[in-house]
Amino acid sequence: MTSNEAIAILLAFVASYIVGATPFGYFAGKLRGIDIRQHGSGNIGATNVFRVLGKGIGLPVFILDMLKGYLPVILTEYFTAARDIPSDWPAIAAAVGAVMGHNFTFWLHFKGGKGIATSAGVLLALLPVPLAAALSCWIILFYTTRYVAVASIGASLMVPTATIVMHLLNKGVPRPPLVGFAILIGLLAVWRHRSNIRRLLNGTENRFTRKTPPAPTAS
Repeated sequence: MTSNEAIAILLAFVASYIVGATPFGYFAGKLRGIDIRQHGSGNIGATNVFRVLGKGIGLPVFILDMLKGYLPVILTEYFTAARDIPSDWPAIAAAVGAVMGHNFTFWLHFKGGKGIATSAGVLLALLPVPLAAALSCWIILFYTTRYVAVASIGASLMVPTATIVMHLLNKGVPRPPLVGFAILIGLLAVWRHRSNIRRLLNGTENRFTRKTPPAPTAS
């Protein structure tokens, strides 16, 4: 690894972490006069925003959370290519940084979301076919169980599964670093759902229902 590649990896991670740490769900709640962390599941991610504030707010938050994963990876690949730096590891560093930023945002004392939308963004840039497989899995599980957590966990496991299958069947495509990244991001997403897993095992996890938006709280 050259010094230029090492610097690119470090810069990509730091810059992407800062971008990924932008808590759009939290800001959206504040625009409606509430702290989203005190409603629904208490999560700042798009699913809880959608559940608490409706699709008019939830959908833009999902898109923004996805873009803060997609754009850092694409921009990293562009800048490294322009400087003849191998892009695999800097792009992976950007992807990990964006997801870690969302999950552990410095804006909110390093407590953030579960990274599903942001992970979808980085996968769209790096592994679009496994993302499509994961999305299909999510839709099937959600509409059969009505548990967002079950759908998200299943989709998270589908990402490394599909990536490994592609690697085995296509003679090195995706490349080994991307296979390792797919395993890492899938396991991280499952780990972030550990509280949901406990509630599922205890029978206390709530199925997805649309709730009436809460009244604004006094600031």
